Amino acid sequence: MSLPAIKVEGLWKQYTMGAALQRHDTFYDLLSHALKAPFRRVGKLGGQTETPEQFWALRDVNFEIQPGEVVGVIGRNGAGKSTLLKLLSRITAPTRGRIEVRGRLASLLEVGTGFHAELSGRENIYLNGAILGMSRSEAARKFDEIVAFAEIEKFIDTPVKRYSSGMYVRLAFAVAAYLEPDILVIDEVLAVGDAEFQKKCLGKMDDVRNDGRAVVVVSHNISQLAKICEKAIWLDKGCLISCGNFRDVSDGYMKNKDGSSSVWIPSKNESFDDFYYEEVAVVAPLGSIPESIPASKNFEIRFRFVVGNIKLKFRIALQILDSYGVVVMSSANTDIFAFTHQSWSLGEHVIRCQIPGNLLSPGLYYLNISRPIESGDEVIESVCNFTIDSADSLRDRDGRLGVITPLLDWRVGL
Repeated sequence: MSLPAIKVEGLWKQYTMGAALQRHDTFYDLLSHALKAPFRRVGKLGGQTETPEQFWALRDVNFEIQPGEVVGVIGRNGAGKSTLLKLLSRITAPTRGRIEVRGRLASLLEVGTGFHAELSGRENIYLNGAILGMSRSEAARKFDEIVAFAEIEKFIDTPVKRYSSGMYVRLAFAVAAYLEPDILVIDEVLAVGDAEFQKKCLGKMDDVRNDGRAVVVVSHNISQLAKICEKAIWLDKGCLISCGNFRDVSDGYMKNKDGSSSVWIPSKNESFDDFYYEEVAVVAPLGSIPESIPASKNFEIRFRFVVGNIKLKFRIALQILDSYGVVVMSSANTDIFAFTHQSWSLGEHVIRCQIPGNLLSPGLYYLNISRPIESGDEVIESVCNFTIDSADSLRDRDGRLGVITPLLDWRVGL
């Protein structure tokens, strides 16, 4: 087995809050500060202390990344993701622990990192090549590909301080990816580019992986990471929560992030005189509320609501989304009954929508529903979430791909 491209052992990083060094703009300010120092020390001896607060950005993090792996780092804001990338890139040093990096590492942590604002795009390409330990001839072989990818041919000899943020990030990504590092580290900067550029970046990262090089990328866009990552690292408050298969780790993260409940009971301020929901639930056929649903079994979405206006015309509609926020199916009760043209009796009603077994692959799902209002329908997002487990799943049994894996009716002949 090959040695890991990155190995992290017992990694801790501490920052001191509110203890920034004081700057002195003049010699007089510096001299005055020095003369007052003894009096500040006397104040501290008298009990007038200002103890700076210590903050642990990372706590005992351990993981390995193999050559050829594309790893997504996920977590809430402040989880320690960017701190981890800075440590891997050797921008800052760990407080405790050990990081082993095998090979040449290129990082793209924020717009403009590693660029000299006064130098042109051309000069910055060669500068970054030199930082990576490449000769000028090596950087020159990749020059045309870098410029073509970044689409900045007309501005290659313009100082980068005059570039837009989009031009900056296109060139920075092209430099980082095309100068053939063994490890490519990328922060949230892909969010700066347009959709076409993001598509190009995803394709290039796929090429990097196919060349046997490792990629570590941070993004809040889970669906974007899912396209390229087979592994995920989940951080929360500086701690490593999980590291492993991307789908399994991201499902756990999304469930933890949004809370876990297969029943939605709206608050009173979500009620309307004409119509309001009392409950929406994901239930087994006999009405029980399961912790998870076997992939081969039917289940139901149960809607319990109250009608306060018999002239109200409406429909009950639903959407099922995967853990990346992609709508995988949608439906409305107009599929069966013309409820939009029916007057309801006053009071409570219950309707159920059955979802057949062998339809959804194992994973975490969310439920959006509609609510009638005067101007039409309002979508209420993520009212419930539920888990399809792998029991008797067609994906696990037959190796089928896709979120929807139905049992189709195959026939021979005309």
